Amino acid sequence: MRVKNLIMKKIGLILMVLVIAGIGVINAQQRTITGKVTAAKDGSTLVNVSVLLKNTNISTTTDMHGKYKISVPSRGGILVFSYTGFATKEVHVGKKSVINVAMGADEEEIIMELDVEVEAEDEVALSEVYYKKDSKRLSKAAEMSLGGMMHGITADNFHDFNTEEYDHISENIFLDPFNNPLSTFSIDVDGASYSNLRRFLNNGQMPPKDAVRIEEMVNYFTYDYKDPKGEHPFSIATEVSQAPWNKQHKLVHVGLQGKMVDYEDLKPSNLVFLVDVSGSMSAANKLPLLKSSLKLLLNELGENDRVAVVAYAGAAGLVLPSTPAIEKEKIISALDRLQSGGSTAGGAGIKLAYKVALENIIHGGNNRVILATDGDFNVGVSSTSAMVRMIEEKRKDGIFLTITGFGMGNYKDGRMEQISNAGNGNYFYIDNIKEARKVFVTEMRATLFTIAKDVKIQVEFNPAKVQAYRLLGYENRMLKSEDFNNDKKDAGELGAGHTVTALYEIIPVGVESEFVQSVDELKYQTPKKDAQSHGGELLTVKFRYKQPDGTTSKLITNVLKDNSAKLDKTSNDFRWSAAVAQFGMLLRDSEFKGNASYSDVVAMAEGAKGEDKEGYRAEFIDMVKSFSLLAQK
Repeated sequence: MRVKNLIMKKIGLILMVLVIAGIGVINAQQRTITGKVTAAKDGSTLVNVSVLLKNTNISTTTDMHGKYKISVPSRGGILVFSYTGFATKEVHVGKKSVINVAMGADEEEIIMELDVEVEAEDEVALSEVYYKKDSKRLSKAAEMSLGGMMHGITADNFHDFNTEEYDHISENIFLDPFNNPLSTFSIDVDGASYSNLRRFLNNGQMPPKDAVRIEEMVNYFTYDYKDPKGEHPFSIATEVSQAPWNKQHKLVHVGLQGKMVDYEDLKPSNLVFLVDVSGSMSAANKLPLLKSSLKLLLNELGENDRVAVVAYAGAAGLVLPSTPAIEKEKIISALDRLQSGGSTAGGAGIKLAYKVALENIIHGGNNRVILATDGDFNVGVSSTSAMVRMIEEKRKDGIFLTITGFGMGNYKDGRMEQISNAGNGNYFYIDNIKEARKVFVTEMRATLFTIAKDVKIQVEFNPAKVQAYRLLGYENRMLKSEDFNNDKKDAGELGAGHTVTALYEIIPVGVESEFVQSVDELKYQTPKKDAQSHGGELLTVKFRYKQPDGTTSKLITNVLKDNSAKLDKTSNDFRWSAAVAQFGMLLRDSEFKGNASYSDVVAMAEGAKGEDKEGYRAEFIDMVKSFSLLAQK
């Protein structure tokens, strides 16, 4: 019996040990690694460094204090730290639970890992590098002809952190309708500003004021306007009510709805992917995200569509000639071969991309260059004005332009906005793969099919009703009054199914306001002292547009009566756009924000969310809630 008891005790101990060991194994399957990432040069913290567990999709980024947290398997692995302008660093996890990393400047010589054949080039003092299947590795002679631009690239070629650039925005002020009876501007369907400022807010940062373009915030969202009927490719919706941030003022909502196209009978597309593979594109949220984004678009193309790939760094090169889109493996292989390195010859890249698009143009089809970059051009034709002039010439061939921006730290927003405006184009900012899906899957098919170009809006206000008015946003899209009837003046494009929304804040006649500024009476002309009522008309909206291949514009006129509805009786579209615009004024700390508050933005947005299939409106509400907590600190 004693022997039996001893045996049972030993068995019990063994089982206990096995259970404890098993628990240890289970607990050891995953463990958390924490740490801080700094710059080796001065010890400053690095924000938004990509931290990736090598050969997996497990990743994170550093927070505002340079700190990170990531789960790794019990066996460890290798953490890859990457950041713009710094050498990528790999660290073996081993048994460590805390890994602090000091990153140094990237001083390695980088060469694009693609086969090339060199041709002498032109006024931009560069060579076009044509990438061909059977061409040889870059020769010594080719290196000399390129002037070493693709070799010897050091940290000196990259901008320091936080060299982002935004064009200055002088916010629209209130104007009186006697001295300024007309408000004229080009439409804008771009949403780049919204996704870019979302990147700042999600990182707990206040975006620069000039990064906040209110019209792009409002137009990031779609609206439930009526489908167009009749000869014109879009419908018009107008509405007026009280301005939420100033109850003595009124808010006018103007909306356009582009007609849908039959996606079963689409015109073929000739697309050229123009990819920035310069050294500044090495971060995880740049070239790797860019590749994934373009692959999403490939899945949306059909058997009649064609794709070419042009890359540029120290010089521009044809990576893939125009290829049927159904040959996805071939196109994906070309994208996967792209590696970052070198300076940024943006001008040469755009020139070559348009050349390739023109050589493969589909008459009656959709011809478009899709530029993917951080906008940090620094070689050849690189000034914004020079590139705008070049793009203005290229658009005459009927080739449209879409710009997709990536990354942070050296992002050049103003440059890309101006280039897209000049090129019959659209401009997006891709901050994550979800946004890539929105741009390249949900919306790109509509973007590719332009239904109206050079769309201009001109509003005339009735001085019997309107003491002063102010257009919210569109500061970079303002036109002269004379430009409205000038068919040579370029303006914005409207894609199939796209919506465009514009808001005016109005100070009614008889309301005292600090924003109404008087001007001296004119000497040589007498302004009207007694304005006619015109049957209660508040304003007249006029639209001009051209067919995608047309040269002569068509005119539409719409009159808005002064039938102001109570705010809670307005449409979801009215209140949603008002909430988004109000948030934009808060971010800009606008002098016209009145009684605007984050809580009012949330309350109005929640009441106007409506149907939200993709969840973009819910995301906006959550973002405002989160940021309002930070703003209170």
